[in-house]
Amino acid sequence: MDDIEKNAARLGCLTCPSVILLPGVGTLVKTEFKLPLIHKSSKDEEENTEFITRSWMIPDMFQFENVGFSKTVGNFKYLVCADCEIGPIGWHCIDNKTSYIADMRVKHMES
Repeated sequence: MDDIEKNAARLGCLTCPSVILLPGVGTLVKTEFKLPLIHKSSKDEEENTEFITRSWMIPDMFQFENVGFSKTVGNFKYLVCADCEIGPIGWHCIDNKTSYIADMRVKHMES
């Protein structure tokens, strides 16, 4: 067995039944990223942040089942659940086209 850990279960939204990622698509990686606290999309621009240290890396945005893009900040776009718009659940790097889903911001669903 190698050191690469893929998601064994489907990853889903914490608040609705939406599936974000199918099993075996994401690779667990250590990250250092400050992500705004999770909330429903709103016009409120004042955000507190949370430090994300474990994320699922997705190399191609077309591998998602159900994710949307929200606000762009610098070289990043925040990712949200496309159904209920809760987020951000992760971020997309515009430079290298890689996406990351914070492990603590999704639920692991039985396949």
